[in-house]
Amino acid sequence: MEWIAGIIAAVVAFFASVLPSFGEELRYRMMTPSSIYMPEATVLFGGDVMFDRTIREAMKKHGDDHVFSCLGDVLKTPDLVVANLEGPITDNPSTSVGSTPGDIYNFTFTFPTSTATLLARHNIRLVNLGNNHIMNFSRDGILQTKRYLDEAGVEYFGDPDSVEEDRVARLNIHGVPLSFVNWSDWTSDKTDHTVAQVRKESESGRVVVVYTHWGEEYVPATERMKVLARQFVDAGAAVVIGSHPHVVQEHEEYNGKHIYYSLGNFVFDQYWNDDVRTGLLLRVAFGRGGVTAIEEVPVYLERDRTTCILE
Repeated sequence: MEWIAGIIAAVVAFFASVLPSFGEELRYRMMTPSSIYMPEATVLFGGDVMFDRTIREAMKKHGDDHVFSCLGDVLKTPDLVVANLEGPITDNPSTSVGSTPGDIYNFTFTFPTSTATLLARHNIRLVNLGNNHIMNFSRDGILQTKRYLDEAGVEYFGDPDSVEEDRVARLNIHGVPLSFVNWSDWTSDKTDHTVAQVRKESESGRVVVVYTHWGEEYVPATERMKVLARQFVDAGAAVVIGSHPHVVQEHEEYNGKHIYYSLGNFVFDQYWNDDVRTGLLLRVAFGRGGVTAIEEVPVYLERDRTTCILE
């Protein structure tokens, strides 16, 4: 029987040399009962986070952690939390604090330099930078943002300061190879570039998440968004998740894949109706073959600038 064991060892060694991930998996399967072998990664997705204007003032008064104080363990339990960072992290003074709606400075954001460590403390360790506010303080602003995120150990994707193929975040969580690709109506190059990147990631055996920043604010998903989302799925996306409209938009299944056109606000100081005050978190379980489960977690923006679970 020793010669059989030798042949098996040689086969494993061969695959480990030409396909390292396959060899690693094969060795793991040989050592682990098949009934418990089920690699899975749990990722919580949120929409737009903004830490300027009155949010910044509340954090200064009550401490940075105040904005997440109502969420309990929701952010701690998944392997990773992902959100859209709706502006740069810089050492510039805020121009939006004290501004009024309609004032040009009301929409020019810079977040405190402590924002990156705040995100890391609450397990938001991956953020999208491809959006319409990330360049509010020009290229210096995005360079500062990346420096602060790097120092805090927070990953990012959708970086408009990089070439398209370098804007992808590739993470391996519990043996699940995940690729996070951004589409932004403001910072992405061409649609076919993004479609090609999604296809490339998928064909390399990775599970692809397309996280978008797109569409029109405060209205349902547009037909253009639906066409784009389906192109991403056709190219190999396991799930498409959107941000920017500041309201929760439609959810649909297309070719067996989930599309959430907008998760709405996660941390934001908009309160004029329940549509902008209600956001959605998504707890998504991934296996090597794609999405295995999705749980929707509604949240509500309170006037004290906290975000709370909506019971």
